[in-house]
Amino acid sequence: MIGVLSRHSPLALLAGVLLAQVLLLAYQIKRDHDVRLIRYWSAQSSMPFARGGTWFFSNLGGFWSGYVNLHNAHKENAQLRQEVGQLRLRNSELENKAAEEQRLETLLNFRNAHPEVQMIAAQVISASADPASDTMFINRGDQDRIRRNMAVITPDGVVGKIVEVLGNTSQVMLMTDKDMGVGALFADTRTHGVVKGSGESQPKLDYIVNDEKVSAGQVLLTSGEDKIFPKGLLIGTIASAKEGNPFQVIRVSPAARLDRLEDVLVLATQQELAPRKSGEPFTVSPAPPAPPPSPAPAASQTNSQPAARLSAAPAAAAPQSATQAAPQTTPTQAPPQ
Repeated sequence: MIGVLSRHSPLALLAGVLLAQVLLLAYQIKRDHDVRLIRYWSAQSSMPFARGGTWFFSNLGGFWSGYVNLHNAHKENAQLRQEVGQLRLRNSELENKAAEEQRLETLLNFRNAHPEVQMIAAQVISASADPASDTMFINRGDQDRIRRNMAVITPDGVVGKIVEVLGNTSQVMLMTDKDMGVGALFADTRTHGVVKGSGESQPKLDYIVNDEKVSAGQVLLTSGEDKIFPKGLLIGTIASAKEGNPFQVIRVSPAARLDRLEDVLVLATQQELAPRKSGEPFTVSPAPPAPPPSPAPAASQTNSQPAARLSAAPAAAAPQSATQAAPQTTPTQAPPQ
């Protein structure tokens, strides 16, 4: 090892002398703007290291800040998603409340528009599990004076009738049930028929002869012949009609949305609803005026015989008293001779 250094020492000394000379020349020589060459070289030689350090630390700082920001963004995103879910739930609740208030307002307006008819508001609580039966249950029963064969309607039209009354609930048969029938008539031609359930969404209208002109869109009303629904309630419109044997095959689109019922009205009487003009908004229609009360007809009938006897007694006594008084007054009132 020492031999190697001794052999290369002149070369190393020469290289050191040349380097020192170059550095002295670089220190003495100046470039533009009075900048020494050695300073330029040192700046150029350190520039890559400075750039590399700057790039490394800047990227490292950007990576760290990006990681921190991404972590915060994930947290904010999760929080915003939770808030959006809560707002959607709240919005759904408000929409349901608004829809319920609108339905109840419609029912109230309908009741106020027909104060002459006794109505009981009810809420649909369940539907029948039997696929062959179109029935539902409401939250009114025997305690609410609900009886069988009472009509069930909505402000849109006919729904069905009460078929069974329990303690706090009642079963309603919809007009689409196969065992259901409603007396009907056309609003324009006044032709009578019977709307029968078919187990489908559209009941059929029977007993319309082929000569009768029937077109889609005609309005059907209750005729009142079934002794359940008052006359003049809206049933629906004609969906289709074609000739059959012996009567036409007619399908009816119910006016009431039977597949989305929530609130209904039960008619406590069969009294006919007061008609409204077409296009007229719901207004309170006055009840028919009651006849003026007669002056105690029952008392006059029951007391007519005693009163006659009482009035006849003094009448019969009057002539008798007159005849008795005449002999007493005649001598005293005789004319002078």
